[in-house]
Amino acid sequence: METVVSGIRSTGNLHLGNYFGAVRNFLKMQQENQCYFFIADYHALTTHPKPDDLHGNIKKVLAEYLACGIDPEIATVFIQSDVPEVIELYLLLNMNAYVGELQRTASFKEKIRNQPDNINAGLLTYPVLMAADIIIHKANKVPVGKDQEQHLEMTRRFARRFNTMYGVNYFPEPDAYNFGKKLIKVPGLDGTGKMGKSEGNGIFLADSPEDIRKKVMRAVTDEGPKTPGEKPSEPVKNLFTIMKIVSDHSTYSYFMEKHASCEIRYGDMKKQLAEDIIKVTDPIRKRINELMADNKYLARVVAGGAEKARASASKTIKEVREIIGYRPF
Repeated sequence: METVVSGIRSTGNLHLGNYFGAVRNFLKMQQENQCYFFIADYHALTTHPKPDDLHGNIKKVLAEYLACGIDPEIATVFIQSDVPEVIELYLLLNMNAYVGELQRTASFKEKIRNQPDNINAGLLTYPVLMAADIIIHKANKVPVGKDQEQHLEMTRRFARRFNTMYGVNYFPEPDAYNFGKKLIKVPGLDGTGKMGKSEGNGIFLADSPEDIRKKVMRAVTDEGPKTPGEKPSEPVKNLFTIMKIVSDHSTYSYFMEKHASCEIRYGDMKKQLAEDIIKVTDPIRKRINELMADNKYLARVVAGGAEKARASASKTIKEVREIIGYRPF
C-alpha cells in the first residue's frame, strides 16, 4: 500500500471543478492507499486572513470534504497547524534551499505580478513548506494539478538533496498520482478557462438551488448555430462539457442533436442543466450544513487526525534529527 498526501488550502468553497476533478478521485484513492488529507492553514497565512475568517474557512473546508465522502475512519484527515513537526522540517529544509531556485518558480513570479504589495517570505518559501508537508509522511504519491507540478519537482529535489547531503536513502522522491483518463476538467460559466474559486465563474457545492439556477441562466452562450452541423462555440461547448458530466447521456444527446439541427433553445438547455447540477450538489449541500452545525463531531475528527498525523511526523523528525547530528548526551 502506497502513502498519498494531499493538502487543501483553507480558502473559499469547493466548486464543481474541485469535486469532479479531484475529490471524487480522492474517494477511490482512500480505499486503495494510506492517505493523509490535510487542510493547509499555514499556507493560507500568505494572504493575511483575519483571525475569524481563518478559523471559519478551516471549518468550512473540513465540512465540505467530509460531506463529499472523505472518510476519517479510513484516511487521516487533519489540520496542518495541529502538526508542529512540519514546521521543524520546513526550517531544516530551508537551510538547504536556495533563494535563486525559489525565485525562479513560476508561481512566485506570478505572485510578484499579481500582488506586488504583498511579496512575503512565505510566498518565496511556499515550495519548501509544501515539500515538508509531503515528505514528513514519506509520501510515494501526490495528486497535483498542472499548476503544482513544478512544486512537486522541487519536493523531489529537496528530498534528493537531503539524501545526498547526509549520505542516506531516507526520503522517497514522490511521484505525481496519475489519474489517467479519470481526470476531469470542468470549465467555468463565463466562456473562458476552467472553473475557479476567485474567477466568478464557478458553481459551489454549498450553493443553494436558487443560486445555481441564477448562475446557470446567466452563463455565456452565443446567438445560436446558423448552419446544420455547426460546431458549438467555446462558451456553448463549455456548457455541453458540464452537461456531459452531470446529466444522463440521453439528455446530453438530445441537446447536442438540437444544436446540430439549429433547433436548440439555450434557455431550455440551461434550465435542464441547472436541475441536473442540483441533483448532484443538493445532497452534499445538506450534509455540509449538518456538519457545520456539529462542532463536537468536527472536533473529534481533527483531534483523531492530528493524533495519527503527529505519530507519523514525530517519527520522521526524530530520525531526521539523528541523521543531521542532533543527538542526546
